Amino acid sequence: MIAVIDYDMGNLRSVEKALKHVGADPVVTRNPRKILDASAVVLPGVGAFKECMRNLENYGLVEPLLKSISSGKPFLGICLGLQLLFEEGEEDGPCKGLGVIKGKVLKFPQGMKDEGRELKIPHMGWNDVKKEKESSFLKNTEDGTFFYFVHSYYASPDDKTVALTTTSYGTEFTSSIEKDNVVACQFHPEKSQKAGLMLLENFIEMR
Repeated sequence: MIAVIDYDMGNLRSVEKALKHVGADPVVTRNPRKILDASAVVLPGVGAFKECMRNLENYGLVEPLLKSISSGKPFLGICLGLQLLFEEGEEDGPCKGLGVIKGKVLKFPQGMKDEGRELKIPHMGWNDVKKEKESSFLKNTEDGTFFYFVHSYYASPDDKTVALTTTSYGTEFTSSIEKDNVVACQFHPEKSQKAGLMLLENFIEMR
C-alpha cells in the first residue's frame, strides 16, 4: 500500500489515478498509522509553502512523514512536495520546511529572458530535463525528456550532488532530487503522460 498524503493541498485524485494506472495500490490518507504502515509514501502538493506547512502541522502529519523517511521506505515528493523537504521557503516570508534536504526554496526573479523574450512566472508548461546522474528512479528516461511544470518557486539544495535533473528556465534550477530513500520532482509526473508514468512505475519498483 502506498500512502498518498492528504493535507488539503494538491491534486490528490490525479496522483492516485496515475499510481493505479501503473499497478500500485494507493490510499489517500491523513491517518498517521496508515502512513507509518505503508510500504511507500507520496507527498503531492499545489499551493503556498507556508500554508502547506501549516496544514501538515495542524493535521499532525510532520512526525509520521519524518518517521517514514527515517525508516528507509521509498518516499516521493511531487511539486510542492519536493519544496517542503527543504529547510526553508521564502514565499510570503521565511517559513521552515521539513528540513530533510539542506537548502532553500527561492522565487524566480522578475525579468528573466530567453533569447530576448521575457519569461512568464509561474513557469507553466512542458520543459525538458537534463540528467545529472543515473538513478533507478530515472530508469528508461532519456536525457532531454519533457515533463509538465507549474511553479513560481524552485528548490536550491546546498549539496548539488542530490540533484537528479536540472532544468533551464531563465536560470538553471534543480528539477528533481534523490537522497537515500527520498526522491522528489518539481514537475508533475501524473500530468506528464508516458514519461511521467514511467517515473511512477520506477518508484513503485523501489519498494
